[in-house]
Amino acid sequence: MKHTLAILVENKPGVLTRVAGLFSRRAFNIESLAVGVTEKPDTSRMTIVVSGDEHVFEQVMKQLNKLIDVIKVSEIPGSDAVNRELALIKVGVDSSTRAEVMQIVTVFRAKIVDVGIKSLVIEITGDEDKINAMEQLLRHFGIKEMVRTGKIAINRGAKTVKVGK
Repeated sequence: MKHTLAILVENKPGVLTRVAGLFSRRAFNIESLAVGVTEKPDTSRMTIVVSGDEHVFEQVMKQLNKLIDVIKVSEIPGSDAVNRELALIKVGVDSSTRAEVMQIVTVFRAKIVDVGIKSLVIEITGDEDKINAMEQLLRHFGIKEMVRTGKIAINRGAKTVKVGK
């Protein structure tokens, strides 16, 4: 089972290393990891997707809460959250395939962000299934390179992940 965690941490050097080290030492698998500064410049937010049963998840939560630089750890349930991922995909094209790739981009509401003679770079944002589906279609044309951000998530409605809430 996969669990999505929102972890507020102090925005300073070495914090990511300590959090990732915890997962490594405990042999917990990180499926996805995204980190960025929050609305407060001294606080960063990590979105980590961890796989494992309930026991593993409970251990992860306990261990994260013990780290000094960790301010708050919250689970973000999939049903009550907006989840997104960003991918940049470089696809090989020629004059006979360019239009077909551009049509796929339109269907997925993605964007072409770079055009070359023999390639297109496509930006797509969406949930994991949407990005996987587009990736599968583009494999036929030859994916030259791909990078994905990992999942980011935010609670729907009034619920927030903030200090003291």
